[in-house]
Amino acid sequence: MTLNLFDSHVNLHGEIYEEDRSDVIFRAREAGVSRMIGICDELANFDKVRAIANANANMWCTVGVHPHHAKDYLDLSASTLVDLAQDKTVCGIGETGLDLHYGYSPLEDQVSVFKQHILAAQSTQLPLVIHTREADDLMGDILEEEMSTHAFQPLMHCYTSGQRLAERAIELGAYFSVSGIATFKKASDVREVIQQVPLDKIILETDCPYLAPTPHRGRRNEPAYLVEVCRIASQLYGLSLEEMATVTTENCLRLFGRTS
Repeated sequence: MTLNLFDSHVNLHGEIYEEDRSDVIFRAREAGVSRMIGICDELANFDKVRAIANANANMWCTVGVHPHHAKDYLDLSASTLVDLAQDKTVCGIGETGLDLHYGYSPLEDQVSVFKQHILAAQSTQLPLVIHTREADDLMGDILEEEMSTHAFQPLMHCYTSGQRLAERAIELGAYFSVSGIATFKKASDVREVIQQVPLDKIILETDCPYLAPTPHRGRRNEPAYLVEVCRIASQLYGLSLEEMATVTTENCLRLFGRTS
């Protein structure tokens, strides 16, 4: 069985991969992960993220600032993101959004930086990779308000938030990515929400090195483990493993147009 998988969210620039990054990528290919997107968590890491993507076939990257780092990028402008996104290796804007769980950056800083990313997504028409945690109402309000002024394409990355925000995002045409969390025994609420998302709006991710799926939980995550994420998604949608791999890869190619 040869799968055709697309890992839409990897963090291979992290130090945890310094010793064996090429081996990790090789194992991913062997497992059927033919395409990957490296995610930029802050502009200081963009050159490294882009270099890894350029050095490997069928890899792309994003440009953005994670909400944890918002306080360090208060002078970030949409024009800076737009300029960096002219590189054809860049297929999306983000990871960006709101995270009220850890509070590493003040909420007002997160909102300000998030809105600059939205402006960049509106300008470039590249998908916006959104991180949202414990900010459901505010996230929904911002997305609806900004969408009403100028359309853009939201991707609710590694979605673990509530049913109501999911409904609001679905109404806006958002895509949703399934991660290893969906395999966790106590994540029944996550699985229930995922099943409400239209099949043509579902994609897969590992978010490696975080969130290794069962049966690899507790280990460093890597793209090869996307097979297990695909397996749980196939069970939730009543498809075969091969069918789910094909559907989610087609969805990802449609969402991230520069990867086609």
